[in-house]
Amino acid sequence: MPHASIPGARGRVRPLTLLGDPVLRTPCADVTDFGPELARLVEDLFATMYAAQGVGLAANQVGEPLRVFVYDCPDDDDVRHVGHVVNPRLVEADGLVLRGPEGCLSLPGLEAGTRRYDHAVVEGVTVTGEPVTVHGTGFFARCLQHETDHLDGTVYADRVTGWRRRRLLRQVARASWSG
Repeated sequence: MPHASIPGARGRVRPLTLLGDPVLRTPCADVTDFGPELARLVEDLFATMYAAQGVGLAANQVGEPLRVFVYDCPDDDDVRHVGHVVNPRLVEADGLVLRGPEGCLSLPGLEAGTRRYDHAVVEGVTVTGEPVTVHGTGFFARCLQHETDHLDGTVYADRVTGWRRRRLLRQVARASWSG
């Protein structure tokens, strides 16, 4: 039997929502019910993220239009950050703006240089309604901004500019999963 304290150990792997599905473009609703369905969703998000070998996953990426995301992501010092945030708000994004490779489980197999701040702070609550503040730097800051974007109906491709954007859009059009 899976160990209950391991995130996702009791979760169910759900199908990923791919670019083109309207749920990815619709701002997600705040969570108001902190019951067992929410706990199950968080477990499922972890299980799905691990199965897809991602570092973060937002609820709308499994078709649930709710403000929830999970993460298991290193920062630039290789410190591992694992957790979840319900009703997250990006309250700080500052520091250096760096362009780095960014991918997304909803655009499988693709990545593009995307500009993000090197520091980010997200505030929200846990599945039990306890306040939580998550600070991220480097790659983890990129993850926090990326997942919060998802819940606002934005994908990283929207932030890519110039020739990188043109190349990414061509790749999306040619992708086997693209409608």
